[in-house]
Amino acid sequence: MKKIAFYGKGGIGKSTTASNVSAALSLMGKRVAQIGCDPKNDSTRLLLGHICKETVLDKVRRSEVEEIRKEDIVHTGFNGVTCVEAGGPEPGVGCAGRGIIVALQLLDRMKALPPVDLTLYDVLGDVVCGGFAMPIREGYAEEIYIVSSGELMSLYAANNIAKGIRRFAARGKVRLGGIIGNSRNTPGEKELLTEFAKELNTELIAFIPRDKIVNVAENHRQTVLQYAPDSPQAGVYKELAKTIWDGTNLSIPTPVTFEELERLAAFYGT
Repeated sequence: MKKIAFYGKGGIGKSTTASNVSAALSLMGKRVAQIGCDPKNDSTRLLLGHICKETVLDKVRRSEVEEIRKEDIVHTGFNGVTCVEAGGPEPGVGCAGRGIIVALQLLDRMKALPPVDLTLYDVLGDVVCGGFAMPIREGYAEEIYIVSSGELMSLYAANNIAKGIRRFAARGKVRLGGIIGNSRNTPGEKELLTEFAKELNTELIAFIPRDKIVNVAENHRQTVLQYAPDSPQAGVYKELAKTIWDGTNLSIPTPVTFEELERLAAFYGT
């Protein structure tokens, strides 16, 4: 079974990309589980057609653990994709990263997930917090894909994630699978991301163009694969899914300095 995770700066489009990749993999005949590790519990919205109504932490707060059933926390989305949302604490109370730890441990203890070919963890932000690093640290995910645009702060977050991967790679199987470029139409964006990937000792495995069909599909609470399966954008996600499924070019990243990030951004962004 492949165990992968998507990381990246908040708001960069991780969940949209993850959901479309999960949908594309399911259409390839793969059994897929997507686990949202974000307190907003919106990772699986496009697959389910609605915000997940029952997260793992929702059930933990309201019930005794022994009373929780698999069907309470494991849901079925588009084309049979298994969907789980870890959830988070009430706003202003508790640690969201800790919620991921509790949720993943409970899923393990209950053996809640059905047999799958690939599990995709969609993780908030970068790996500064130990809870958000758990999918890497505890071996839940072995192949990490970083979603980034050509914006400096997105590159900064991606570089921090690479630092975390490098740290945990020293004592485990985790490796970087590549950079997924999610375009913001900034100057020289694809060239910048290509060079940034090289500096990190990896590759730009996809460059997703900015297309309004993504927003239209989201407004209908669907992935592009469901809403516009014959669109060029759907083809981009299908190709990315195939690249991830076939991917063997895994590496230990070589993070760069912030000064080098600034140099790259200035060189390609003019």
